[in-house]
Amino acid sequence: MNFAVLFDMDGVIVDSNPYHRLAFQSFLKQHNIVLSEDELKTKVFGRTNKEIMSYIFKEDVSLEQTEAWADEKEAIFRDLYKGDIKAVRGLLPFLQSLKANGIATAVGTSAPLANLDFVLDILNIRQYFDVLIHSKDVTHGKPHPEVYLKAADLLRVDVSQCIVIEDSLPGVQAGLNAGMKVIGITTTHTPQELQDTDLVIQDFEGMSVEKIQAVLRA
Repeated sequence: MNFAVLFDMDGVIVDSNPYHRLAFQSFLKQHNIVLSEDELKTKVFGRTNKEIMSYIFKEDVSLEQTEAWADEKEAIFRDLYKGDIKAVRGLLPFLQSLKANGIATAVGTSAPLANLDFVLDILNIRQYFDVLIHSKDVTHGKPHPEVYLKAADLLRVDVSQCIVIEDSLPGVQAGLNAGMKVIGITTTHTPQELQDTDLVIQDFEGMSVEKIQAVLRA
């Protein structure tokens, strides 16, 4: 079957955003900065660390400083999450079904490689993905479509035959900007907020190859 399913990671493979929120709260407290819940949802989740840190500190910081702040925050996140990490409900059977049917898959995340390795290896699901793209692999963060266009190119699947699964609004827009169908998962936003997607799901329970094909045909 010559189509592909492209997964975001945070909020899609794992419902990690509550732990990112806690990590950001700890990080921001250490730096005496306050962000609103709306800012977290619209300016933080789904963005690259360079974009996030520039927004948080309101300045065009050096790459070295950005990476230092990002490493600090992500270390807090991994420490908080390591004992609680689990896949979004229904993910593993869905991945197994995609694999059994020879359907191409990719992860396209704004997260750093350390977080991608952390999630895939603790959950032991690396073998279910053909392509892995993280923050250092792209120049432009979401909502720019680069991450998903690159995934399609590496998988050698036309954009018209790719489905993106996203939880964040920048991620949804990245998939749409790439000319792909998008499934929204309600770990971060409400169904109403995800109304621009082609299908809204709560988790992967009941997801199947047939449902993916139906979205592509719609």
